[in-house]
Amino acid sequence: MKARTNDAAKLWRLVLPLAAAVIAAAAPGYGQDATAGDSIWGHDTLTGSWGGLRTQLTDRGITLSASEVAEVLGNTSGGLKTGTVFTGRAEFDLDLDLEKLAGWPGATIHVNALQIHGRGLTSDTLGGNLLDPSSIEAHRAARLFDAYLEQSLFSNTLSVRLGQIAADDEFMLSDYATVFMNGSFGWPALAAADMPQGGPGYPLSTPGVRVKWAPNTEFYWQTGVFNGNPAGHCDGDPQICNDDGLTFATNDDLLVISEIGYTVTGDLPATFKLAGWYHSGKFADLRYDADGDPIAETNGAPYLRRGDYGVYASVDKRLWREGANEAQGLGGFLRVSAAPGDRNTVSFYFDTGLNYVGLFEGHDSDILGLGFAYARISDRARSFDRDYNRAKPSATRPVRDYEAAIELSYSYVAAPWWTIQPDIQYIIHPAGFSAAPNADRTQSAPAMKNAFVIGVRTAIQL
Repeated sequence: MKARTNDAAKLWRLVLPLAAAVIAAAAPGYGQDATAGDSIWGHDTLTGSWGGLRTQLTDRGITLSASEVAEVLGNTSGGLKTGTVFTGRAEFDLDLDLEKLAGWPGATIHVNALQIHGRGLTSDTLGGNLLDPSSIEAHRAARLFDAYLEQSLFSNTLSVRLGQIAADDEFMLSDYATVFMNGSFGWPALAAADMPQGGPGYPLSTPGVRVKWAPNTEFYWQTGVFNGNPAGHCDGDPQICNDDGLTFATNDDLLVISEIGYTVTGDLPATFKLAGWYHSGKFADLRYDADGDPIAETNGAPYLRRGDYGVYASVDKRLWREGANEAQGLGGFLRVSAAPGDRNTVSFYFDTGLNYVGLFEGHDSDILGLGFAYARISDRARSFDRDYNRAKPSATRPVRDYEAAIELSYSYVAAPWWTIQPDIQYIIHPAGFSAAPNADRTQSAPAMKNAFVIGVRTAIQL
């Protein structure tokens, strides 16, 4: 108990001064009010225009950019153990306008690379929970991420991407959820848990093609076809198998995602999305073997089912507009997804939340957000847990049920190129109400307790 108290005290000593600095900075007249003129506080990037070189390169069709996102997060109670971690991600981007460079109308090339450093709470203190408190947590590595050619056609109503791409750049996203630090508000936990190797989402991209048709500003339809295993054939951690991002696997099963979106315009616009995905691989039944007997009792090989699929729907809605400013006001989102429970650990997922842009006078770009996410463990996985407990009454494990997360976050815009984001998260039933992964397998073990996470993130556009 003393060690836990000391960890919490250390974390509070770190976070409270940062939070105090943010609150002090949020006073009227600071930050956004001090960005006029040629001051560094008015630049879009920290390094400015490089004496005009950056602008000249852009005019010629070459855009270079870089950013650093860094955070300190601490688990003050619950989970596997308490502790504090530092996580960071540097990103380097190159965009080439081939029309300016080579006279190729509508064609662009995008390449970006990541340098991931530090440790993450999910792997270090939360026992492998489903709703990762950090959207940048990943295995430490320098890796290629996106590398694709995009061609726009028919007055930019049709576009095609081809190359190394990530589904979470465009699919199953919510505009109002982007403020949150928890990774599940980006690439939903159902996709990350059920798709092989976490699917083509950060930090793993994969070869594929994406076609998008947007005949007007209200409607679009996009479909992506991806290699089904982003790290290729891998028996271990896919992030380690493909730690440099250069495994361009193309001979695996396929993952297809298709999504339509429609925006209702007006003073309070709403965007509706509906998507479905299908994976052509083979998936182990979570309870039964090939003879139909419980694998927890027989220790037999699970029955293999052909293919996997899921559906997804979302709505983003502006709920209240502050004056004439279209960006300011209250917005909300709701996302729901489902997948068959016989072959997927997570069979149902939803998240919802609210955010307010420009709550405080003089800070029109700051965002205050409150979000909730829920991932339900499938009935078949829960039945496996019950079978296991019947087969091993002296070493029972909790029957998994769900994991949920509540997040309160405030993104303060200190300058156009710099944000500071204090954050609080409460993780309910880490790892779906599982025992600690290092628990003695010869004895009964309780589920890990709910975790309380606090921290701060900063993001700088270089």
